[in-house]
Amino acid sequence: MDPCSFVRILVGNLALNFPIASKPSFYSVHLSTSPCFCKIKLKNFPTQYATVPLVAPESQPDSHDRSLAACFTLNKTDIGRLVDKGNNPVLQIEVYAGRRGIACGLNSRKLLGTVAVEVDLRAVETRASNIHQGWVSIGGNTKGSSAELYLSVRAEPDPRFVFQFDGEPECSPQVFQVHGDVRQPVFSCKFGFKNMNDRSLQSWPSMSETSSTPRSCLMGSHTQKDQTGKQRKGWHLTIHDLSGSVVAVASMVTPFVPSRGSHHVSQSSPGAWLILRPEDGAWNPWGRLEAWRESGGSDAVGYRFELFTCTDETTTLASDVISSRSGGKFSIDRTSGVATTPAHTPSGSCDLGSGSRSTRGSSSGSGSGLDIWYRPLTPPVTRGFVMSSTVDGAGKCSKPEVEVGVQHVTCAEDAATYVALAAAMDLSMDACGLFSKKLRKELRQ
Repeated sequence: MDPCSFVRILVGNLALNFPIASKPSFYSVHLSTSPCFCKIKLKNFPTQYATVPLVAPESQPDSHDRSLAACFTLNKTDIGRLVDKGNNPVLQIEVYAGRRGIACGLNSRKLLGTVAVEVDLRAVETRASNIHQGWVSIGGNTKGSSAELYLSVRAEPDPRFVFQFDGEPECSPQVFQVHGDVRQPVFSCKFGFKNMNDRSLQSWPSMSETSSTPRSCLMGSHTQKDQTGKQRKGWHLTIHDLSGSVVAVASMVTPFVPSRGSHHVSQSSPGAWLILRPEDGAWNPWGRLEAWRESGGSDAVGYRFELFTCTDETTTLASDVISSRSGGKFSIDRTSGVATTPAHTPSGSCDLGSGSRSTRGSSSGSGSGLDIWYRPLTPPVTRGFVMSSTVDGAGKCSKPEVEVGVQHVTCAEDAATYVALAAAMDLSMDACGLFSKKLRKELRQ
């Protein structure tokens, strides 16, 4: 099956140039000490905000901060809706002096000007396009203003594989690959419990005894004194291909236990999952996911995902919070800039996928459906969009939908690894629930 079509619109490299006026004005006098920000809007999408640094009039574009200010991701439906009736969507960028929000009951921000950039989405579905790069005057909307904004706007295709769980991960569902209206089964999940008293790496099937990753990195910081009668532990989920072979594992290696005097898991002592994948006949640690409940009465669940590098160290790829009430998205996105050539600046050189195995095929047999996977010419690296998965709020039937960038999938095991990570994040929302409330029966041993 082919990947689904996605397009990303990237806005960045923002800088504001405000030449000193011959006659003093609010803008020429106060801009040097006032913060500036912009509102970036696209029809039918939430408004995004970004700060805008001030630069000297004689500065060169190459000296500007090459950072990403906003990113809009459009699927096939979004594209069709935006180009309805033959009109291209318009990106609106409003630039303000002052601070966002209301201070002391007053709105202190002042509009400096607006920039409108038309985006031809039809041309972008097959190749990247630099829509705008350079200075543009924004003073036309404000009397006495001669401000200029430097920005880059780029649109690029970003095809992704899309997977959907057919049920909640703890109910051992099938996982389908989705393309339009077509749903094809590619994986199945099996949820269960393992013995947490066995702290050895032999807890996983065919685990190599020669794994060189430090045990402290795998198991976390909980000690035996943490093991109380009130804990959530031993959850274990395996991902199987169509032939029944296990192609990825998510295993709870640090129990989720409440902090002293409370009913929630704290950030100082989070629970953790280990994500494993097969490599040369053995199971090797690929990543570690930690989760906890945010303090201060918040309903948010915080998380941190770390990738094991080839030097047995870890690098943090994602860290954020998700509302346990309304849900949200778990995402790994390493887009670091929108320079014209290339579109992205790599944030690291560690391989997220199998890399060296991309030309050897799957280790799980001919029944894995490996022929559906895209094979890039070079090994994937930690840059650009990597993956995202939906996380539903409390009380809802959670059926995660997982998107994975095609450049990070070279075989079935790669995709299965991200599916296992998505399941671990979904299960962490339950593991971080208040201990004063009873878990659903599927999650109780």
